[in-house]
Amino acid sequence: MKSVLLVPLAGPMQSWGTRSRFQIRDTEREPSKSGVIGLLCAALGRDRTSSLDDLSALRMGVRVDQEGRLSKDFQTASNVAVASDGPNQNLISERFYLSDSIFLVGLEGEDPAFLGRLHAALANPVWTLFLGRKSYVPSIPLYLPDGLRVHRSLESAFAEYPLLAQERPDQVRLVIEVEE
Repeated sequence: MKSVLLVPLAGPMQSWGTRSRFQIRDTEREPSKSGVIGLLCAALGRDRTSSLDDLSALRMGVRVDQEGRLSKDFQTASNVAVASDGPNQNLISERFYLSDSIFLVGLEGEDPAFLGRLHAALANPVWTLFLGRKSYVPSIPLYLPDGLRVHRSLESAFAEYPLLAQERPDQVRLVIEVEE
């Protein structure tokens, strides 16, 4: 029987980029699996060269409890060396982020002991946890005391767990990974 680890992701700013290149830094409308795996690696204290096979094998879903809004800011970097032999340049980058979004991420797997280790790491992370960028800190802990749901599916864990948003929407959006 499968088990699920629930992780709340809430903050004034979040960014879950998947296609960023050069001066344009994108964000998805919900957390990316690679971003969540990065959070778990930071919590566990895993080295960048470590295998991610155990984490990427988990089935991930996101319950969007509060959509928030898509925002953009501009950042300027001065005197940046460029690939050509020309003079250094000042570069402006566009950075997209989500404002005031609240998500409940679920990670489903076969091994409740492994999910328990992840749960414990979120309670006492080795490295600081961020919501996509170093300056985007969570507004609530990423640890839920009752976040480990043994013998539950991802869908049933989402249905059973109370909404995290202060505003109670009539509907919530679910994004759930499928094998196809």
